[in-house]
Amino acid sequence: MKPQPKPYILGIHAYVPGKSSSSDGRPLVKLSANENPLGTSAAALAALEEARGQAAGYPDPDAKALRAALAKHHGLDADRIVCGTGSDELLNLAAQGFAGAGDEVLFSARSFAVYDIAARRCGATPVEVADKDFAADVDAMLAAVTERTRVVFLANPNNPTGTWLPPEEVVRLHKGLPDDVLLVIDEAYVEYCDPAFQRIGFDLAAGADNVLVTRTFSKIHGLAAERVGWATGAPEIVDVLNRIRGPFNVTVSGQKAALAALGDEQFVIDSRTHNAAERARFVEAISALGNHGLSAVPSEANFVLVRFEGDLKAEAALAAIAEAGYAVRHLPSQGLGDALRITIGKSADMDRITATLRELCGETA
Repeated sequence: MKPQPKPYILGIHAYVPGKSSSSDGRPLVKLSANENPLGTSAAALAALEEARGQAAGYPDPDAKALRAALAKHHGLDADRIVCGTGSDELLNLAAQGFAGAGDEVLFSARSFAVYDIAARRCGATPVEVADKDFAADVDAMLAAVTERTRVVFLANPNNPTGTWLPPEEVVRLHKGLPDDVLLVIDEAYVEYCDPAFQRIGFDLAAGADNVLVTRTFSKIHGLAAERVGWATGAPEIVDVLNRIRGPFNVTVSGQKAALAALGDEQFVIDSRTHNAAERARFVEAISALGNHGLSAVPSEANFVLVRFEGDLKAEAALAAIAEAGYAVRHLPSQGLGDALRITIGKSADMDRITATLRELCGETA
C-alpha cells in the first residue's frame, strides 16, 4: 500500500513553459514566453535593489500598500482587490473556490492552458468550447452552459492566439450567464490594447456579483520573475480568494517592485508603443509571404500567431528559427500544430526572424 493521488490530479498535464534553449542545449533569445523585450523599468529595478536588505522579514500578507496604489491608479476599491503569486494563482483559486467534483469549468478552445489545469486540480470537469476565427465564440460558450457550470474563463486578449473580444461581446457573454456562474476575465495582456478599451472588465466587476478580473505585472510591467498578479471583483468573491490563498503569497521584493512599476507610467506607454509598431511591421512582413501559405492571426497582445498552411511547415520553421538563435512557441497540444506563437521582441530580433522565414520561403532580401 502507498498513498494514492486523486484520479482527477492524474488527469492533469503539467504546464510546459516556453523554451529558452535549443534541443542541443544552446541558449536562445527567448521569444516564447511573451516577456517584455524592453526589460523592467528603472524604478522597479531600484525598488528590487532596496528590497534586498529586507529578505529576513515576512512580507505584508495583505499587500496593503500595493492594493491601495492599484485602487488609486485604476479608480477601484482597495477592499475589492486581492493580490497573488502571479495571476496564475488567482485563476486557480477562482476555480477552487467556486467549483469542485461534479461541476463544470468552461473556456474557449485554444486559450490559456492553465484553465484546464485549474479545473482538474479541484476535481471539476473542464469543458472546452469550439472557438471562432481563433477567438472565443460567445454564442457557442453560452450554448455550452449547463446546470453544472460554475466558472467560465475568458482570456481577453486571448493567449495563445492574440485575438480580442470587443466590450460589447464581453458584456453579452456576461449578460447571458446565470447569476450563479462566475465569469473570470483574464486580462494579462490588456495593457497592450488601446487604453480606451481597457476598462470593460473593471466596469463589469464593479457592478456585478459574479465577475472577477485578473491582471499581472509579468507582461507589460516586465516583472515576470517576481510573480505578482492581482484581481478585482465583488467583496464576496475577494473574500473567498483571501480564505484560500497563501498567507504570504507576494514577496517583499515583488510588492515593492510592483508598486514602483505601477508608478512608472512612461515605461508602460513606451512598451505599448514599441509593441504596436514592431507587431505591425512583423504582421506586414508575414502578409508579404502569404503566397507561401503564411498568415498572421490578428493580435492585440505582445505576440503574433503565425500560421503555416503551405509547403513550409511549422516544425521546419521552428527548427530554422532556433538555428538562427531564437526560441518561439509551438503548441500542437492546443490544436495549433500548423502555427507558431512568436513574442514581439526588439527590432533586430524581429528582423532576424523575418529574414529566416523569407529565406525558408525562397525569397531574397
